[in-house]
This record gives sequence, C-alpha cells and structure tokens, in this order.
Amino acid sequence: MLNKLKIAGGGLLACFFVLGITPAHAGVKIQSWQAKSGAKVLFVENHDLPMLDVAVQFDAGSRRDIPKKLGRASLTASLMQLGAGGLSEEVIAKRLADVGAQMGASFEPDRAGYSLRTLSSQREREQALQILATVLTAPDFPEAVVQREKARVIAALKEAETQPASIADKAFSKAIYGAHPYGLPPDGFVETVAKLTREDLLNFYKLRYAAASAVVAIMGDVTRMDAEAIAELLTTGLVAEAACEDIPAVEPLAQAYTERIAHPASQAHILIGAPGMKRGDADYFALYLGNYVLGGGGFDSRILKEIRQKRGLAYSAHSYFVPLKQEGPFQIGLQTKKQDADTALKVAQETLVRFIQEGPSAAELKQAKNNIILGFPLRIDSNAEILGYLGVIGFYDLPLTYLDDFPRQINQVSAREIQDAFKRRVQPDKLVTVIVGAPEN
Repeated sequence: MLNKLKIAGGGLLACFFVLGITPAHAGVKIQSWQAKSGAKVLFVENHDLPMLDVAVQFDAGSRRDIPKKLGRASLTASLMQLGAGGLSEEVIAKRLADVGAQMGASFEPDRAGYSLRTLSSQREREQALQILATVLTAPDFPEAVVQREKARVIAALKEAETQPASIADKAFSKAIYGAHPYGLPPDGFVETVAKLTREDLLNFYKLRYAAASAVVAIMGDVTRMDAEAIAELLTTGLVAEAACEDIPAVEPLAQAYTERIAHPASQAHILIGAPGMKRGDADYFALYLGNYVLGGGGFDSRILKEIRQKRGLAYSAHSYFVPLKQEGPFQIGLQTKKQDADTALKVAQETLVRFIQEGPSAAELKQAKNNIILGFPLRIDSNAEILGYLGVIGFYDLPLTYLDDFPRQINQVSAREIQDAFKRRVQPDKLVTVIVGAPEN
C-alpha cells in the first residue's frame, strides 16, 4: 500500500543521522498555524542538533487517480524532482549534494509529497529549501524524462505481473474495495501508463498540488519565525485551491469471497481480510492493541505462534490495520509451501475466530501494553520519526496532543473493549481470501 519513490542528494549529513538522535522525552510540543498561503503548518522546535527536517504533503495519493489514467498520480509525484524551474535532475541532485541535503518523495493511497533533511546552518538550509520550493512549485515534467520514466514504470509493471506477492496484493485490493479508489493499483496498468502524456501529469499537478490542501511539517533547529518563513517559501508559489471531491464511503463486504490464482511459484501467498478502520476511528486503540496480540507483535502474536512456532508452516505471518481517510485494509498474510496452503489457511482462520470469541488473555494484554507503551519513546526519538507523525497528525486532523495521548489511550483499553471492537469490525464470515500459488480445488 505504500510506494516509496526515488531519493535525491545525500552526503555530509550521514554522520549526523547515525549519531544525531534527538533524546526521547515526553511532551513533544507541537505548534500549529495556517500559513498566509492557506497551507496547514505543524512545527516542533528542537535545537539539540544542527539539523532541519521538513515535509510537505498533498491530497494527491493514488485514490485521486481515475480508471482511464491509472498511474498518473504516482508518475506525477515521482517526476516532480526530475526537472523543475528550468533545472535538470542532475543539477537538482548536485545542488542538494553540495550542501549535504537529502530530498525524498513519498506516495500513498491518500497523500503524496516531498521531504527534505538538511543542516540548519543558514547557507546549507537556504540552498536546500530553495531546491525543495522549486520542485514543489515549478516542476517541468520534461518530455524526455516523462518518456523515460514511463518506460521504467511499464517494465516494472510487466515484471510485477509475474510476481506472486504483487499478484496477491492487487487481487486482494480489488476484492475488498471493488471499484472504490482504494482498490485501484497505485502504479496503474501497462496500458494506462503507456497512454499518459506530459499534459496529463501537468494537469494532475495543477489539480492536486495546491496550497489549500498542503500540510507542512517542520522539525528541528529553527525558530518559530524561521518556520513561518519556511512554510511560506514552500507553498506561496502553489495554486491556491485544489479540486477536493470527497472520497466515496467504503462499502462493507456482504459475504466471504475466496480467489485461488494459479502460479508456478513453490510457495503459496495467502492474504485474508476486509476493509478495517480509518484515522480517528473510535475503535482505533482497541483494534491497534488487539492486533498486536493477534498478529502485529511478532513472536508475541498468536498467529505467528500457531503457524510458525507450533506447526512450522511458515517463516513469518502477520496481521495489521492500515488506517486511511476511509476504512483502510485489515489483513492477515503469510507464505507457505503449496502443499501446506490449505492447512495454513485453516490455522489462520481458526486463530482469528478464537481471538474474536475469547479476546486477549490477561497475560497477553499486559505484555502487549508493556511492549507498546515502553517502546513508544523509541518511535519518537529522532527528528525524522517526529516529522512523520507531524504529517499524519496534520493530514488526518488528529489532535495536537496525539503523541502525549497515545500511551495513555493504549493503557486504558480493556480486554472486553478489544473483544467488542473485533466482533463488530472483523467478521470471519465476510472476509476476502486470496491464495496465489495454491493448487486449485
């Protein structure tokens, strides 16, 4: 579901990234305001290290694609850094490298954007930020680069069509979402990408990369006044308003569905799931904590214990929720030998049913809470990690106290609340099952 794009630049900051971890502490102070451009800004000031991390995100993820132009959103996001403001991709990369900065693009179902990591000293910071501003506000989409990148994407799509994991992912998304935008393949199809033009990318950029939908996250060694200037620099040159059609509601599955797809691979890829929860969901913490016990806690999770440790049917097995603007997927996944596919599937199904019926034990709940709460400081112990949370908080309109609230909310969840949430939200008789590589019945 998450497609990380090309990273440009690099160099001098490597030593700071290895050694320069912001000390974990409670009470990350998040400041927030609306820039004059209309963008939403979230800022955490921290002068422990001479570093600055910035990210700008837009409502421009794969859900904004349309069937006849699939792949347009992804290609737009990846090409913005490959020529902007009259600067070639080589010049952009060189200017970033000159000051030891790193720039990267991200692309997800809901959002797309760019991030920058740079030294906070004035010369380095200003040069790096000017490059990011140029990429965001004046992408050129050079024709030669468009054609080259289209060819690269098409080759990757053709290769993916042969890979069981990719086949399973696409079939699973289509099965649980149907025609909903979340069911669209993020990189498109060979035939849709082949038809995309430079004008298609430019039009999508003008529709979606707007100041009003931008979320600017700033973390590090600058003052509030500096942060305000940075936000204006990065967003003032954007179009003011974006097309902002509401995303359609996700329809719950009416019944169970199983799809078996033949494949010559030696292992079967099994995915089980349904639409799960969205950001800000009332059941978020109960489902999050419960899933840790079920299949998200590694060797502590029931699914891995039952499938790997007790029976040796798979090296790994997992479950997770991906909360989005609307209900993102709940998924159980594993790989196993073809001849063991039906056995492993049955164990996974029975483990899920038993968990829903019984909920977590007192010991499981205590261990899960301890691991999550005690491990939480490690999830906010660097500038980059805090920056990621700022983007999530801003884009999904979560409370500014989210980081402070998270451990407390987890600690308050009871076993009964987990059981109740799973009974309502994960119904075994209404789950999709996709098996790629298993013998057909």
